[in-house]
Amino acid sequence: MSFPSIRNRLPAVRGKLIENAPLSDITWLRVGGPAQVLFIPADEADLSRFLAETPREIPVHVLGAGSNTLARDGGVEGVVVRLGPAFAKAEAMEGSRLRVGAAALDKQAAKAAAKAGIAGLEFFVGVPGTIGGALRMNAGCYGTETKDRLIEAVALDRRGRRIVAGAGELGYTYRHCAAPDDWIFVEALFQGEPGRPEAITARMIEITARREETQPIREKTSGSTFKNPDPEKAGGRSAWQLVDLVGGRGRRVGGARFSEMHANFLINDGTATAEDLETLVEQVREDIREQTGIDMEWEVRRLGRRQGG
Repeated sequence: MSFPSIRNRLPAVRGKLIENAPLSDITWLRVGGPAQVLFIPADEADLSRFLAETPREIPVHVLGAGSNTLARDGGVEGVVVRLGPAFAKAEAMEGSRLRVGAAALDKQAAKAAAKAGIAGLEFFVGVPGTIGGALRMNAGCYGTETKDRLIEAVALDRRGRRIVAGAGELGYTYRHCAAPDDWIFVEALFQGEPGRPEAITARMIEITARREETQPIREKTSGSTFKNPDPEKAGGRSAWQLVDLVGGRGRRVGGARFSEMHANFLINDGTATAEDLETLVEQVREDIREQTGIDMEWEVRRLGRRQGG
């Protein structure tokens, strides 16, 4: 399928505008229809001007590394913004601080911190995706979340205005950020503490080894599918335990399945459609609701419209 052209309604840019760009090429689950327009801005000024001059009725979405996104088969109407190399820099600052662009991979931020002797950001090596995604969902692992190390984040709103917000202004809770949906994060400043590069690197190696032992990170996966539920309501059971409880581990729909290694990980065996993946998750979600009364929340973001929708 393809969308009609809206190129003549968009402002001139210095970056790239690509019409009917297949999102299956740039998401980790390797599914999804096209973006009506994919925009890769040259820099922050280019993005700011684009947001300010694009008609309000044209939807604008942002996509990072696509590690936590299910792009639906019907495609995404409007513009999908993907930040490029200009937004991927990492710079060590005085006081054991690290300034990182939103397009930088989380593991790149962790490595930059280690090289600079900044401890406390090692957890990012275990988080798939980009810093922008981590800011948007308060990503974390092994006891540390993004909010725990964040000083401030920089974002552009739908009018192209630059906003600098402290961590306490972003309404962070578990896997949630209360920043307006139309904000596009472009940069973050993190606080660490002094450490020896070799010791920091050793901790990162431990985190990576632990992930490889317990998670199917070498397959086409989006990571954790469901958020962990409220411990009191779930009797202390985590998301993977509830998926297990209803027989979700290894369950399939078409080319989609829940991982045998980690029951909360969604896998594309190479033949799945987005519809296969979404149908499977909703089946398991409904089984959990019926058997336990717990309404599981998606951790994976769904983007676009379903086929025929």
